[in-house]
Amino acid sequence: MARRRPRDGNMPLGEHLAELQRRFVVSLIAVAVAAVAGWFLSEYILGALREPLEIVMHTSGRQTQINYQDISGPFNVRMHIAMVTGIVLASPVLLWEIWGFLVPGLKRKEKIGALAFVSIGVPLFLTGCTFGWFALPNLVSFFTSFAGENDTQLVSADIYIRFIMYLMLFMGIGFVLPLLLVLLNLVGVLSGKAIFKGWRVAIVVALIFAAFITPPTDIVSMFLLSTPMLALYLLAGLFALWNDRRVARRNAEFLDDDSLLDDESHV
Repeated sequence: MARRRPRDGNMPLGEHLAELQRRFVVSLIAVAVAAVAGWFLSEYILGALREPLEIVMHTSGRQTQINYQDISGPFNVRMHIAMVTGIVLASPVLLWEIWGFLVPGLKRKEKIGALAFVSIGVPLFLTGCTFGWFALPNLVSFFTSFAGENDTQLVSADIYIRFIMYLMLFMGIGFVLPLLLVLLNLVGVLSGKAIFKGWRVAIVVALIFAAFITPPTDIVSMFLLSTPMLALYLLAGLFALWNDRRVARRNAEFLDDDSLLDDESHV
């Protein structure tokens, strides 16, 4: 059994490293167990990944199929899907272990703030990934449209799956970035006025971000993907303004209390 950490989070370096190793091993075991479930789900996930290509093949008449370049290709792809699925399924355990390692060094309010950040950040990340998933068919249709009617397009399985992962990852990060602005505001690095001062930059970044993962001719999808990012940016700015006023009011009350104590000391 691991030794209980002191309340102030201080412990010898050896015990600190031992606990880090223990939590790392627990995380690896959780990912390995979840990856076994991911292996059994990999066939269904790969079938879902094939659907955009099958839609293109039926609508355009072109042969568009996933291609394995070597004999171990199918196994490697399924292992890759299993590992990624395992990390996703084991993410609550991973977050719990990270949380358990960092929390003893935090104060009570900081613990609540960090827990809120993780609790909100995970759903936002998954929502962004979902948006990327729904954008995938349009992207596949756009990129495969450059092939000729009589061409056969063999899509490398490894490259195709990496493309989907990057797409969903970028969208997930795009949804979490406004929450990062809130975190910077809570630690006093960024004010609400500074966030709103960069609204022009935020709009341009959101549009470029959406344009990067949507076909250039699909303006509707670009605006649909950028709108929730801008809405989250607005909410982050409003929260930052509210937090700035709350901190300013608290500091003013603190200064008033100090002035009263000084007056009483002079009497």
